[in-house]
Amino acid sequence: MKYLLMIYGTEVDPATVPPEQARQTAAEYDVFTQDIARRGVMLGGEALQPTTTATSVRIQNGRTVITDGPFAETKEALSGFYLVDVADLDEALELAAKIPGANWGSVEVRPIWERPGEAIS
Repeated sequence: MKYLLMIYGTEVDPATVPPEQARQTAAEYDVFTQDIARRGVMLGGEALQPTTTATSVRIQNGRTVITDGPFAETKEALSGFYLVDVADLDEALELAAKIPGANWGSVEVRPIWERPGEAIS
């Protein structure tokens, strides 16, 4: 079953993060990513640029409205994700708990909508 593991955390300016802390965090993510790739469950994953680079699109009264930034104001922002194909929710939750960002933010685990008889790729 496919799950999206969405990593949320408080956004920080990368320039303010001490280099050693940045290296340590990157190394922790590398270990996790290599582990799920080796296990054959990783379908994809990426870090996202800050919400200041986001653009939101809405349709209002039949017109396209484009605004800078995210639509919702939240304390935590989506900073990255992994798409995995695992046996069940328990395995997805196990993986989510191993994502380094779970130590200082949260990881939302959401099943991918798969219609019966229709392959999603």
